[in-house]
Order: sequence, then C-alpha cells, then structure tokens
Amino acid sequence: MMMKMIVTAGLALASVLSFAQDVDVVDIAIGSKDHTTLVAAVKAADLVGTLKGKGPFTVFAPTNAAFDKLPKGTVEGLLKPESKSALAGILTYHVVAGNIDAAAVMAAIKEGKGKAVLTTVNGAKLTASVKGGKVMLTDSKGGMSTVTATDLKGSNGVVHVIDTVVMP
Repeated sequence: MMMKMIVTAGLALASVLSFAQDVDVVDIAIGSKDHTTLVAAVKAADLVGTLKGKGPFTVFAPTNAAFDKLPKGTVEGLLKPESKSALAGILTYHVVAGNIDAAAVMAAIKEGKGKAVLTTVNGAKLTASVKGGKVMLTDSKGGMSTVTATDLKGSNGVVHVIDTVVMP
C-alpha cells in the first residue's frame, strides 16, 4: 500500500513538472495579472503564434503600469487594427532571439565594460547596463526601463519584467 502511494505521488509530481515545462513565454504573460495589456497587445499584433513557437526567446515584458506611463490614448490607438504593423514593431523590440537569463545579461554587461548591446527581433538595439544595482535598458530614443523581475523560465525562452515600455 505504501509503495502504491509513493508511485502515485511520484506520477502526480511528474505530471506537474511536465506541465510546468510546457508553459511558454506567452503563457507566462497570460498567467500574470500585471501583464493583461501586454497580452492584449500581443494578440492584437497577431504575435501569439510566433511567440509560442520554438524560440528560444528572451522577452522584456512591460507591466500594465508600464503601458499606463505612455501618453493618454497611445495604447488604445496601437490596439486598433490599422496600427497592427506599428504595434508589432514595438512589441518585437521587446524580444531578443536566444535564451538570455539574468546571469548572461550581467556577464555581457561586465564583458562590455558596463554595457551590453542587444539586437532585438525587430532589428533595433537595446542597451543593458547596471545602475544602483539594477539592470537598466536604454532604448533607441534614450528612454530607460528598469528590470524588476528576472528569469521567469518558459519552455521556449525566458521572461524578464520591466517597468517602462521601450521604444524603437
């Protein structure tokens, strides 16, 4: 009887671990109450299928509060069908090809003598640096975002949470 319970518990744990490995970068965002605007934007830009793909992807995911910092009406305008291309350009600026965890970002910053230049999926550059012990991203327009959570690992990449939408 005890052996049967151990085997049953082991199978239950294995199924939970198997499910956890099937959670991709999109599912991570969907599961977060702080990323509902990002999820809506990814859907509006028709990027769900791409970001559920094999990857690997490193996603710098802005929170709802990050989107709230944009000028009034910006998000609503970007979510309109006629803005799909512009929205996709902004969202793909938040994605880097590869599985770059926090340790790799820090190593790249150290190797780059204080900064690491990341090429995003849309082709533009993001610069990572450290300020006050926190990783900062500087976008093409000079805007800055702080990485507030790291290494949310999915089956096809990793998500890092940021507090400001970066702009190409």
